[in-house]
Amino acid sequence: MTITMWILIVTLVLTAGTILIMRDWRWTLIALFWNYVAQGLFIAQQQFIIPDISVGGREFSSLVFIKLITGLGVAVILAITALTFSREYGLEDLDEFSLAELRRAARVAQRKRSSEQRKLGDYIVPVWSAILVLLASFFLPRVLPLALEIYPNDRSLAQAIDFVWYWQVLVGLIILVQATDILKVGLGLLLSTSGLDLLYTTLANGVDILALGLISLVTLLLALVIAYLSGLLYSRFKTLDLVELERR
Repeated sequence: MTITMWILIVTLVLTAGTILIMRDWRWTLIALFWNYVAQGLFIAQQQFIIPDISVGGREFSSLVFIKLITGLGVAVILAITALTFSREYGLEDLDEFSLAELRRAARVAQRKRSSEQRKLGDYIVPVWSAILVLLASFFLPRVLPLALEIYPNDRSLAQAIDFVWYWQVLVGLIILVQATDILKVGLGLLLSTSGLDLLYTTLANGVDILALGLISLVTLLLALVIAYLSGLLYSRFKTLDLVELERR
């Protein structure tokens, strides 16, 4: 494999790992965007899709631009959602609410104090989960190699493909298990979908731009569904925290 391919694989690992480990939605959404960009470049690097656009004398596939637009669209949708529904009401607004709202404000203050006292120990489970998923993604292509049947003459490429899609899907599933808010659940679904998209693109025969465009459209619709559900939950419970919802 080329140096560029290695860089793209490392980028995919780091961005998905950031989404798994980090709690701040700003970091996770930036990582999600670059994950989509790196995945598009990964596919374009090996020309799984025949280049059909010429820019500055160089040939590119429309796939790169589709992935770029999809990643930007998903990041913008979720960023607007986070900015809109993850805010908390200030003390100056409390006189407009009922006693139940006062109790909610007390819980908000308690969560803020606990978040300020958050230690590195809170990241132990996500970090170890990322390490275990990394090991699983490394060994699974040797136990269950799917790409090797399609690329029998290039074993390193086949293992790289299997590693990347296993990593994306498994990290997405781990995020779903560990998610504490609805936005994190959405990120897990999007990562798993992205991994399956990569598997389909690299292993299916006769994939065209129309099919990839439909997959990207489904991804954008999934982001919109996540935004819609976030709006419903926040309008009803004034929180996106799943733990808080369970307490109620």
